[in-house]
Amino acid sequence: MIPDILRIWGASPTSNVGLIWVFNIFLFSYLIGSIPFGILISKLFKLGNIRDIGSGNIGATNVLRTGHKKAAFFTLIMDISKGFVVVYLAKEFLGITASHFAALGVFFGHLFSIFLFFKGGKGVATFIGIQIVLNIYLGIFICITWISIAIISRYSSLSSIISSILSLFILIILNDLSYIWVQIILVFSIITSHRGNIV
Repeated sequence: MIPDILRIWGASPTSNVGLIWVFNIFLFSYLIGSIPFGILISKLFKLGNIRDIGSGNIGATNVLRTGHKKAAFFTLIMDISKGFVVVYLAKEFLGITASHFAALGVFFGHLFSIFLFFKGGKGVATFIGIQIVLNIYLGIFICITWISIAIISRYSSLSSIISSILSLFILIILNDLSYIWVQIILVFSIITSHRGNIV
């Protein structure tokens, strides 16, 4: 089964990871990440265009501003799930290297959705889904840290920034540097996506 999948992606079982293989994994993951669940779920619950509400973001936090907790919950679960599922499948069937590029693809798909003219969310929920696959302990740490800071500060943006930055230090403490380069890119992108909140 593995050889067949590798051939679909454009690589042979014995070859090094080629550019075509990497590009196809990234592209497929990007398309899945681009699915704007916040908009789809908001329409399902007849909440209007979520981009015209609050911050205009398509994530669960902005959906919550409509006052519909169930819609916000479903948005959160789906955004986490797309990060989890894409990276899990890549890791399970194509290997750890594939999961790294899948992580980047699904994450940037959420931030710059092709279905929304390269606009999107801030990526925190998808980031959490990715972490659960790559390092379950780090994923749990980020969730606990995010919730704790959000409760204390009442700012989801602050909790997102701090928990993502701390994740880099936790990876070092856990001595798991296998995907530190991926983590640096993801964390930097989360901080950048929150630049308006920082200002």
